[in-house]
Amino acid sequence: MELDLDPKLPRLSQETETALFRIVQESLTNIHRHSGGQSATIRVEYSLSKITVQIRDAGRGIAQFNSKRKMPAKVGVGVQGMQERVRQLQGTFDIHSGQAGTTVVVTFPTQ
Repeated sequence: MELDLDPKLPRLSQETETALFRIVQESLTNIHRHSGGQSATIRVEYSLSKITVQIRDAGRGIAQFNSKRKMPAKVGVGVQGMQERVRQLQGTFDIHSGQAGTTVVVTFPTQ
């Protein structure tokens, strides 16, 4: 696993930190269970207006991925939980998937 953490990243609210932890945790669980990939990259970028977390693998991608909706055709409980955490914090949630792997991108406003 590779971690690319923005050196300017301050402590965030407990609610935001918990949401980010759970989203990364669920993403890594999904990579381990489903992707067939051997590694993952987590990138955290921070600015005064937003924080973006990107979790990427080089696995086989999500079967039946709907690229227009940026979502799997069948969404499981884990993805639904991630979406709900993001919604509660007025963030955005996207999944990009193809033969080269899957990337989950979550952005939260910092203010």
